[in-house]
Amino acid sequence: MKTKVIKISDKNQVRDEELLEAAEILRKGGLVAFPTETVYGLGANALDETAAKKIYAAKGRPSDNPLIAHISCMEELPGLVEEIPEAGRKLAEMYWPGPLTMIFPKKSVVPYGTTGGLDTVAVRMPSDPVANRLIKLAGIPVAAPSANTSGRPSPTKAEHVIEDMDGKIEMIIDGGEVGIGVESTIVDVSGPVPTLLRPGAITIEMLRETLGKVDVDPAILGPVSADVKPKAPGMKYRHYAPKADMVLVEGDMEQVVEYINREAGKAREAGKRVGIICTKESRNCYPEGLLEIIGSREHEETVAHNLFAVLRDFDERQVDCIFSESFSRDRLGQAIMNRLCKAAGYHIVKV
Repeated sequence: MKTKVIKISDKNQVRDEELLEAAEILRKGGLVAFPTETVYGLGANALDETAAKKIYAAKGRPSDNPLIAHISCMEELPGLVEEIPEAGRKLAEMYWPGPLTMIFPKKSVVPYGTTGGLDTVAVRMPSDPVANRLIKLAGIPVAAPSANTSGRPSPTKAEHVIEDMDGKIEMIIDGGEVGIGVESTIVDVSGPVPTLLRPGAITIEMLRETLGKVDVDPAILGPVSADVKPKAPGMKYRHYAPKADMVLVEGDMEQVVEYINREAGKAREAGKRVGIICTKESRNCYPEGLLEIIGSREHEETVAHNLFAVLRDFDERQVDCIFSESFSRDRLGQAIMNRLCKAAGYHIVKV
């Protein structure tokens, strides 16, 4: 299959003619990768089980890992869900369109091939103008996990999608670099107490300010056992992983630097290519040539924005092992640490 790449001329002034072919591909059961405000998504008709299976095949994704159905406006939600609980209404009013996915009881029209066999469906309304307009033009809900090979770091620019999906899908829409850089927050509103299943730019603090009580699923805090059926994308399987072995180091900053320098030195003496993930504040604490600067601790949104690109850069540099500093687990830091822990396969050293 030859993958066609369409470059959007102006993301803030999206022209329908640039998206009509992509919308037609989606309606006919094909696959289109497109930018959202979080990461690039790999889209297919969410109501077409055969199309959903194509997503799993292109990504190499386990079939019990649910997909997120994307809509363009609130009027499209009742067609997918049995009910909209009060918590869902409040969150939609506050954060849609935006980087928030909610889980509702599904209608029978939504196939189990989209929901990973669950009786619930995950739904999001993206604010990215390309994504939102494409969904509107397609006239269908669009199932769209991240547009990467399953397990690899999520794509934050079209070049990442091309690297993983060229020749596997019909089209890639190049809308430039995304804004946020980590996937959407996922909240289950199908039960009596709303539950955070995946942290993102809409933080637990923001959710509780809007709703009051919000539980946190234990899967956010550590690995999930093999017999657990995931309620949402990214809960069970290793995600965001670079090709190299990765160690996440937590503790007092001075001790973190000392540990990373010592262990990186040992690895280099053993003939390994080493990478270190640091911040602008700590860049002078490590040897030159090994570093990827992920952002600034004073502006954690820069860390989130750069996280997946940094992991992919290390893949290109063909490093054998990666040592990463850790971050606060408050607010956006919860999402950053969730992704770093999964990228490291929960190989965390406390110093």
